[in-house]
Amino acid sequence: MSPVLNYKGRVQVFEVGDIVCYPMHGVGSVQGIDENTVLGETNSYYIICFVSTNLKAMVPVSSAEQIGLRRIIASEECEKVLRYFETFEPGEMSDNWNQRYRENLKKLKSGNIYDMVDVVKGLRSRSETRGLSSGERKMFLTARQVLITELSVASGMDAEEISKVI
Repeated sequence: MSPVLNYKGRVQVFEVGDIVCYPMHGVGSVQGIDENTVLGETNSYYIICFVSTNLKAMVPVSSAEQIGLRRIIASEECEKVLRYFETFEPGEMSDNWNQRYRENLKKLKSGNIYDMVDVVKGLRSRSETRGLSSGERKMFLTARQVLITELSVASGMDAEEISKVI
């Protein structure tokens, strides 16, 4: 699908009905594209309704790619991601929880699903050996849920089945 231009000539990558992944928030569908004025500036916004929470968010069209908004992976990619999850061995993480948190947050914000796998697997491994700070525990649970939801929606597999692997 080729991108279209919105009213200000900016590239609009997604259309109503597209299924997208918004880092740290999860999988949702584009319910609409509205023009709104915020702080005196009129812009186009994607209206996204998230699958797992039924919450809605407005994401500026102009910065959607920059913040990591992307289409969910193709169903064929799910097997590769699950294989990567099973074979990936997390490297040594910093002993400084603040540094670990920042590094993991950067990976999650990238929007890359393989980075998400790195974070989930790394935090799971650390929780089994040394424990996690409360912030890391929340990050782990959120990233794990986003990963499970995306794989479930993309593959058509049951979320509980994917949860057993992850």
